[in-house]
Amino acid sequence: MTHRTRHLILFILCCFLYGPASAQERLIVVNEGLWQTDNGRLSYFENGSVVSNQWFRDKNGSKLGDTPNDIIQVNDNLIAIALNWSNIVQFIRPDGKAEAATEDIPNNRKLCSDGRYVYVTSYGHECGTTTGTKYFERGYVAKIDITTFKVVAATEVGYEPEGIALYDGHLFIANTGGYALQESHDFETTVSIVNAESMQVVGAVDLHQVNLYGKLSQHGRYLLINSSGDYYETPAACFVFDCRKALQHVTTGTPAAADCFLRIEKAATYNCTTRDGKFLVVGSGFSYLSGEYEVNYLTIDPETAMASGGKQGITAALPGDLQKDYDQMSQPYGIYVNPYTGYLYGTDAGSFEGAGYLYQWSPDGRQLGKYKVYVNPGHFLALPPDGQHFSGIRTIVSQPAADSKYYDLHGRRVLTPQRGRLYIQEGRKVVY
Repeated sequence: MTHRTRHLILFILCCFLYGPASAQERLIVVNEGLWQTDNGRLSYFENGSVVSNQWFRDKNGSKLGDTPNDIIQVNDNLIAIALNWSNIVQFIRPDGKAEAATEDIPNNRKLCSDGRYVYVTSYGHECGTTTGTKYFERGYVAKIDITTFKVVAATEVGYEPEGIALYDGHLFIANTGGYALQESHDFETTVSIVNAESMQVVGAVDLHQVNLYGKLSQHGRYLLINSSGDYYETPAACFVFDCRKALQHVTTGTPAAADCFLRIEKAATYNCTTRDGKFLVVGSGFSYLSGEYEVNYLTIDPETAMASGGKQGITAALPGDLQKDYDQMSQPYGIYVNPYTGYLYGTDAGSFEGAGYLYQWSPDGRQLGKYKVYVNPGHFLALPPDGQHFSGIRTIVSQPAADSKYYDLHGRRVLTPQRGRLYIQEGRKVVY
C-alpha cells in the first residue's frame, strides 16, 4: 500500500466517522383541539413528513383527551402531557404507548420535572394527595412521584398559576389571576418561589405587571415570562427573570428587588429557547379598546439584556425567513427549536376551528416545508435523532471543572468548548 493510498483511506474514514450527519427530525406536536370537545390529538412528524395526526390513538386505541396544553420530557423513558379539561396528567413512553395517568389535579396547566417528580400548576381549588384531599382558596402546584404516579404534595401559590420552571432546587411559578374578569379577585403580579423538596413557599417576586400568562422558556438561571396585560389599559409585556438573583434575596432575607428582572414592553405570547441560549419570541397583544392584535417579534440574549439594562441583547427580529413566514400566517400559535438538531418549528392555528399547519425551518432559518396537522397545534417535544437517548438538554448552572471532557454531537473531543453550545459530557447532553 502506497503512502498516498494510506492517506486516502484515512481521509475517507475521518469523513465517515466525523462528517456531518443528516438530521433526523422526530417531533411530537400537541394539538389542543377545541375546548370541551374532547378532541385533543398528538401529531407525529418525522424526517419531512407527518406520519400521523392521531398518534396517541394509533398507539393506544383511545382518545388523548380534552384540551392538552403542555408536554415535557420527564426522563429517558417518560413523557408527561397536561390535559386541562380532562383533569389528568397523561404519561406516555417515547414510542407513544400510554404508561399511566394521574387524575387528582383538576384544571391543570403547565409542567416541569427534575426526572424524579413532575410538578404541575393548577387553577383548581382542590387536589387529591397520598395524605388526603387538600383544599385551597387560590391555585396551587402539585408534586407527582413518577414511581407511583401519585400526588405526594400540593402547595398553594397565587390565583390561576401558569408557567413553572425549576432552578437550583426551587420552583418558580408565574401567577396570572386570569379569572379576575369573572371572579371576585384581582389579577396577580407575582412569581412564587417554592422549595421543590419541602414544597414550602419561600418567597415571591412582584413584577408589578398583571396576568403573567403562558409557558416559561428557560436557559440556565434565566426565564422568559410573558404578561398578557388586562386587555384594556395595561398592555402586554414580557420579562427576563434571573432566578439566581431572586434566590439570593430569599437566602439573605432581603426583599426581592428589581435587579431580579428586566421588563420589555413587548408581548412574548409564544416563545422558546435556542441552542445557544437565546429566547425567540412571537408576541401577540390584544386590546378590547381597539379590538385588534399587535404582533411583535424578538430575539433576546438574556445575559446581555440583563447586564445592559435592556440597552443591548434585544433585537426586534427573528432569524432567517421566520419573520416573513409568520407574517403570512393567519394565527401564529407556537415556536420551537429542536434542541438536538437546531431545526426550527412554528405553527399556525388558522381559524382555530379547522386544521392548523406546522412549519419547518433549517437551523439558519430557511423554510423547508409546511404541513397540515390538527386543530390548534401549539406545543412541541423533540425526540432524539438516534431514537434511543432521550436526554434533551440539561443546562449546567455552575462552571465546569477544568479537566471535564466535552464532545460535540458527532462524538469528537472538544478542547475549548464555547459558551451556550450543546455538547456531550459524561453520557448526557449539556449546554456549556
